[in-house]
Amino acid sequence: MNQTKIAGAVALAGMLYAGAAQAQSSVMIYGIIDTAVAYTTNANANGNSLFKMPSLTGTFPSRIGFKGTEDLGGGLQALFVLETGFTPDTGAMGQGGRIFGRQSLVGLKGSWGQVSLGRQVNMTYLATAKSDVIGPSLFSINSIDLYLPNARSDNAIGYLGSFSGVTVGATYSFGRDASAAGGPSATNCPGEVAGNAKACRQVTGLLGYDGKGFGINTSYDVMYGNTGASGGLTSSDNKDQRVTLNGYVMLGDVKIGGGVIDRRTRAAGNVNTDSDLYYLGVSYPFSAALVLDAQLSRLNVKGSNNDATLSVARLTYNLSKRTAVYTSAGYIKNGGTSAIAVDAGGTVGAGKNQFGLMTGIRHMF
Repeated sequence: MNQTKIAGAVALAGMLYAGAAQAQSSVMIYGIIDTAVAYTTNANANGNSLFKMPSLTGTFPSRIGFKGTEDLGGGLQALFVLETGFTPDTGAMGQGGRIFGRQSLVGLKGSWGQVSLGRQVNMTYLATAKSDVIGPSLFSINSIDLYLPNARSDNAIGYLGSFSGVTVGATYSFGRDASAAGGPSATNCPGEVAGNAKACRQVTGLLGYDGKGFGINTSYDVMYGNTGASGGLTSSDNKDQRVTLNGYVMLGDVKIGGGVIDRRTRAAGNVNTDSDLYYLGVSYPFSAALVLDAQLSRLNVKGSNNDATLSVARLTYNLSKRTAVYTSAGYIKNGGTSAIAVDAGGTVGAGKNQFGLMTGIRHMF
């Protein structure tokens, strides 16, 4: 009998220990599948229109991710994130063909904030998250500046902390982009070069405050080049710098958000460009299920008439907490020889205006 009781006690203790260990660690699988059918006018120099299923995104980039935490005691946690981007139209990997192109990091978190190492979103990515009511949609400010939804850094050390509404964050990358596959998320600047401490380095920082019904933040981002890097940054003396100021206010359930992104590029051949990107939008929920988002953005290229103005409106109907259908329309007016497409990653004839219309479906899990 005693042996039976002892065996039972040992089994119960083992079960309790296993339950406690499980409670202290967690792993979650999550994702988004979002795609649409889009129509655009003036998709080439001849003014032809185009029907397509976009690869980049409908309203949110498609992804599948794994993230987890482990309680280390004393308020300290270990964490990891592995997140893959993909294109639903073909099933191909995004972010230059990386396996975990959206995020691949491990770190520690406590009351003092979070420190992470690996490929991760940087402070420019986070800066507009609350003020940009359209977000990383096919028709959005990302059409004007494709870096914004792809503001990630390879080989990076990151810090993010929030204290009584004040948020501070920074990243430092030893080599900002190890992919040569092309596109805004693959710019061939792996860095980590002996004898050249500036080669492909990137530094970003953020300071913000969120109060009751409003928020404001500012961010700084500078990336250096090296031999073979894209965007004209073929030397570590070349750089691409962005400074942002962003804010939002809640009027009941209505959100108004806006900001400005100042960009200064010093590229090869002494090619220097300065521009300001302004955006202002509103998100109006007619009900819990039906939401209207609208945004106006303006690119001012200093010393040039190659400016552009983009207007976007989107109507979303939430079929459930996880599934939604939507319709979005956009119109861009290009000045001079500007050739910014209304759809992020799309094409338009130089100096031509363009109208776009899309409808699609999004499912989250």
